[in-house]
Amino acid sequence: MRAPERQLTVGTATRLVVASMVGTGVFTTTGYFLADVPSAPAALLAWGLGGVLALCGALSYAELAAALPRNGGEVALLSRIYHPALGFVAGVVGVVVGFAAPIAAAGIAFGDYSVRAFPGLPAGAALPIGVGVVVASAGAHLMGVRRAARTQDVFTSLKIVSVCVLGVVGIALGDPARLAVANVSLARAVTDLDFAVGLVYIAFAYTGWNAAAYIAGELEDPGRNIPRALALGTLAVVLIYLLLNSAFLVDAPMEALAGQTEIAYVAAESAAGELAARILSGVVALGLLSTIGAMTMTGARMAEALADEYPALGVLRRRAPDAPPRRAILLQAVLAVLMASTATFDALLLYVGVTLSLAALLTTAGVIVLRVREPDLPRPYRAFAYPLTPLLFIALAGWMIIASILSKPAAALATGGTLFAALLLWRLTVPKR
Repeated sequence: MRAPERQLTVGTATRLVVASMVGTGVFTTTGYFLADVPSAPAALLAWGLGGVLALCGALSYAELAAALPRNGGEVALLSRIYHPALGFVAGVVGVVVGFAAPIAAAGIAFGDYSVRAFPGLPAGAALPIGVGVVVASAGAHLMGVRRAARTQDVFTSLKIVSVCVLGVVGIALGDPARLAVANVSLARAVTDLDFAVGLVYIAFAYTGWNAAAYIAGELEDPGRNIPRALALGTLAVVLIYLLLNSAFLVDAPMEALAGQTEIAYVAAESAAGELAARILSGVVALGLLSTIGAMTMTGARMAEALADEYPALGVLRRRAPDAPPRRAILLQAVLAVLMASTATFDALLLYVGVTLSLAALLTTAGVIVLRVREPDLPRPYRAFAYPLTPLLFIALAGWMIIASILSKPAAALATGGTLFAALLLWRLTVPKR
């Protein structure tokens, strides 16, 4: 099979990063964080640290993807840096955990916010609506690469404008004094294990900072455009997240937000009444369309990369270089629908956060491995402030993973079980080389 055509622009790649990140997480995770760490300053600090973590990861991935510009993200990178088995495991886990599960979570959230926006909908409508939008997104991406990219660009641009307006209006309506409310000191909050576990939730909200790496094989001038897309997209999202969370925290008392999944609805209702909350819910639901679309596009490329690397999965390959990876899109949609129908949002959240943090940690460490092992490898881009950026990412991600294992062993068991199943699949399906 010939390599896919390079049809995607840096604008599409940058919007893809933003769309992949600004989804369910920013509108839900602060409620979970405040339930365990009742401090508004600590919450904003956590979102800032999450942004630092994402930016360090993005700059590190930029070096790897620019030097090795192939579709698939961790599949191609980990296979090349470490061993094909690790790339295979990362790919299988990525398809299921990195994309199908977040698509399912976004579908669940879309259904919930749609019901909030239109209370006249029948009871139990949220799940069918969520499943329906997952199926519709897959259908749109089956139509063609360029057409899907144009549609994705439009929805993402609308999302960026709408969330920025929401943030500015929310801050204007709220009480700034609430940003200082804390039931525990900042020093105590930061040193508590719950703070690190909360960062796992926030890391989920930042998931997608590496989105451009998954389409490196179809991006124009990848050596130049991958670093630009990853850095600009991530920086934009950090600013958006700090704006939105400041708005949430000033619009409602901390006690009203703690433990709430639909935190944006709670904040808007507290600040401006039920009608405003319903309007905001509709805007959030509309924004989730671009998130689901972005993950549909990038996740299918990871699934296809598995097929390129491992002949046993060749059924997932696209039939022509200018066509979308239709079979991979369909597989991902089926997995997402199954998860949306059987799992709760919060269960998906922690499971995804721990597993993806581990994969991202190994990939980022690959920057250092390749610098040592292959110093002469052509690198169109070199990570800013190396080795500080990859080392800082490794340290923060490792802290989050260890704290999650100590505090939430069930999530660790689920992650370990997934990795073991993927490794077993490798042994059964991939011939020895």
